[in-house]
Amino acid sequence: MRQAIIRLVQVAALLSFVGAATVLAQQSSGAAGGLVTFQEILEGLKEDGSKWLTFGGNFANHRFSPLTQITPDNVNRLQPQWTFQTATVGNFETTTLLRDNVLYVTGPLNVAWALDARSGRQIWRYRRELPLTGLTACCGLVNRGFGILGDKLFMTTLDAHLLALDAKTGAVVWDATLEDYRTGYAATIAPIIAKDKVIVGVAGGEYGIRGFLEAYDANTGKRAWRFYTIPGPGEPGHNTWSGDSWKTGGAGIWVTGAYDPELNLLYYGTGNPGPDYHSGSREGDNLYSDSIVAVDADSGKLRWHYQFTPHDVHDYDSTQVPILADLTINGQARKTVMFANRNGFFYTLDRTNGRLLVAKTYVNTTWAKEIDAQGRPILLPGQTPDEKGEFTCPDALGATNFWQPSFDPRTQVFYVTAREACATFFGYETPFVPGQRFTGGAQQLVNRADNRPSGAIRALDPKTVELKWEFKLPTPSRAGILTTASNLLFSGDNEGNIFALDSRNGKQLWRYQMGANLHGTSPITYMVDGRQHILVPSGTTLTAWALGDVPRGTGQN
Repeated sequence: MRQAIIRLVQVAALLSFVGAATVLAQQSSGAAGGLVTFQEILEGLKEDGSKWLTFGGNFANHRFSPLTQITPDNVNRLQPQWTFQTATVGNFETTTLLRDNVLYVTGPLNVAWALDARSGRQIWRYRRELPLTGLTACCGLVNRGFGILGDKLFMTTLDAHLLALDAKTGAVVWDATLEDYRTGYAATIAPIIAKDKVIVGVAGGEYGIRGFLEAYDANTGKRAWRFYTIPGPGEPGHNTWSGDSWKTGGAGIWVTGAYDPELNLLYYGTGNPGPDYHSGSREGDNLYSDSIVAVDADSGKLRWHYQFTPHDVHDYDSTQVPILADLTINGQARKTVMFANRNGFFYTLDRTNGRLLVAKTYVNTTWAKEIDAQGRPILLPGQTPDEKGEFTCPDALGATNFWQPSFDPRTQVFYVTAREACATFFGYETPFVPGQRFTGGAQQLVNRADNRPSGAIRALDPKTVELKWEFKLPTPSRAGILTTASNLLFSGDNEGNIFALDSRNGKQLWRYQMGANLHGTSPITYMVDGRQHILVPSGTTLTAWALGDVPRGTGQN
């Protein structure tokens, strides 16, 4: 019944917004000026706060800003400067981009806007004409943001296309089909740019797709390469799928990865194998599901992989945001990729070769005891779902998920929005029908007096997974995290508050009730006319904050 109600709401929302693709172009002196170069994106966030040009702020996904005008001492003077109401339904899961004082933002149902960063005034709007039937986006009709290069913005769509829009007008420049949406494919990922290529992946792991990551020429929209996350016959790893189960194995890529331009490697987490819960339908490790894959950006060839959860039967997608950093571990300098995983373990890997350096739990985890010397989880008994049900922690939503962590490169602390939750998992054989959900079971969240779901912002040392501090939340949150060089951390709770913490100790300094929560995204920060702004996407409203003279909000729990 619950799924039917959700689907009815989604269909009603879709019917209310489909129609001809709409572009409302209003030329403005704030419209983008010169072409965005790859070198600009490569530079990441600058101290002048004038740009935010990629999903994570930089290719390493730090979500750490060098801005310092807003500090622990004055953050309680934040006041709203403007609010933009989108007139859509659903939730923002977008990361807004900024250049030349213009904000570029995507929203639910593939609506997108260019806004004046000073006032929130709409410059143009684009709306994708979506099909009335056949969309299969499993977990919300959302979009996670633009990529930008030259004079173009790049956006994936719910009907599995990749669009290039003119940054000045919002007009479609080219339109590339990723796959047939009627067979279970969708796309919600924010593209990233690698040199002259636009990198995207597909969603649909709950519909028996064969996942892939691919690259398109930014100028022409021509596909450059495709990397399948499930090896076909004759390819390494194909024997980790029993029978023909590889054909419907899932392993989508629906959260933006990281890029190391020096190594020219892309790092992406892959989704769960399909069906999600029924073990007997796909015996074997099921490569490259629930893995991180390192792919050459020029050719799409796999350099290395590390599988976090072999033969996953708990829907533990590894589609969390990877973060890159150079760390000294056991006295040796390492180029690392860090991953707070949905399965309850935190991993630090050598990003040159995939070698495991650190792996420890950061939430209560009952399906595996630890990770062995070969990098495989040591499984605990009684953790395979069946028709009677089995109790496991974490639940299917995981220890964390698609919302963004943050990393402070000065202190080398990793910040993550963590969940403590358990579930009863059920597994049973389900026939595959193209275009229909193919999960092979379900979960029931456990919420009782001795096992209440909870949440926290946790500060971790990625070299040891030592907990530096935590800020407990009333209930589990799906908000991402932004940190700044003034020792501030911005995030939100499930009750609709945005808050600021001291990133050194987790002390709450300020909060404000937004009326809707941050869902799968975090604020960004930028400078306009010498004033630092915090841009907050809550529900389907954008609100820009800057310092005023009078304290607002509260520092109390």
